Amino acid sequence: MFRLIKNVHVYAPEYLGKCDVLICVEKIVKVSSDINYPDAIIYDKEGFYLIPGIIDQHVHITGGGGEGGFHTRTPEVKVNDLVQAGITTVVGVLGTDDLTQSIERLLGKVKALKKAGLTAYCLTGAYKYPSPTLTGSVDKDIAFIEEIIGLKLALSDHRSSHITKEEFIRLASQVRVASMLGSKCGIITLHMGDEKQGLQQVFDVAKETDIPIRHFVPTHVTRNEYLFDQALEILKIGGTIDITVDGKDKLIDYLSKIDPRYYDHVTFSSDGNGSFSRYDENGKLIEIGIQSCDGIIKAITTLIKNGYKIDDALRFGTTNVSSLLQLPNKGRIKVGNDADIVILDEEFTIDTVISRGKVMMENKIMIRGDYIGL
Repeated sequence: MFRLIKNVHVYAPEYLGKCDVLICVEKIVKVSSDINYPDAIIYDKEGFYLIPGIIDQHVHITGGGGEGGFHTRTPEVKVNDLVQAGITTVVGVLGTDDLTQSIERLLGKVKALKKAGLTAYCLTGAYKYPSPTLTGSVDKDIAFIEEIIGLKLALSDHRSSHITKEEFIRLASQVRVASMLGSKCGIITLHMGDEKQGLQQVFDVAKETDIPIRHFVPTHVTRNEYLFDQALEILKIGGTIDITVDGKDKLIDYLSKIDPRYYDHVTFSSDGNGSFSRYDENGKLIEIGIQSCDGIIKAITTLIKNGYKIDDALRFGTTNVSSLLQLPNKGRIKVGNDADIVILDEEFTIDTVISRGKVMMENKIMIRGDYIGL
């Protein structure tokens, strides 16, 4: 099946001009002006914007939370939640709760999302160490299970296992080797808490071993000023940092502190369907809620409305993430790439979402499929 999107402003994320985009099944096959293909389904999007599908590397697809008791666990993500946020590629993660949650359940949800038409992966592990796994070992999970591309771990948080430096080095070594054998990115997504040591263990590993800094991806780095200052140092030694864009942080203020030379190593994620929590000085939970999945597109829109160039704003949720995750066919409007496309109207709100060539939403209306209710 061919689909032809005409008369649309294409951001790849760099601006390509007013173009037509031709899709064959799951792939982009032509980007040019005035394409004619009589057998194609035509979508005339005069005045609209076409961008790559959003890649969200941190979503609690099976739900999260639970810090306030079993009744505070959050629900599973619905396909609609992701599509309406412009997300065409998602990485599922676990969090605090790996007792009522499991890697088995996480992987099952990944497979369901793939069946629905999205691209989906997950990380093995959770907050604690030793890491919960599917096969019994972190390295086997990463090397042999197609959808598992890395590891989740908590550092400097009262809910973490307070892994020692030696344990951290051994664990990172396992991830490194497994990712090489399995041709995976092998990221270690580090949930960062408020404890004063912050990212010190990452600096220790970088100093004392030859494990490449690219494997370590600290997230929630705007949690406090000290942690963010450390995150800036991670950028200076070639690492990547991930900013949770939940609408509560002063995103523009934080970005202004980053040298633009390092922007390619900054990513956004939503922490979608995870819980946000707040504790008093005695460690008592005083607030808990649910993160939405639309943080990335909202953050991109916020940046554009505050003077950022569209292509600069887009990369934090598209090309930067695809580079980090080593997904060369994602995050860019390019011939040969997967047809993961979001079309925005004049107000920069999502109008149409195409994932791997499948129209998931059109004219702001979800297209019914066998994933409804998933």
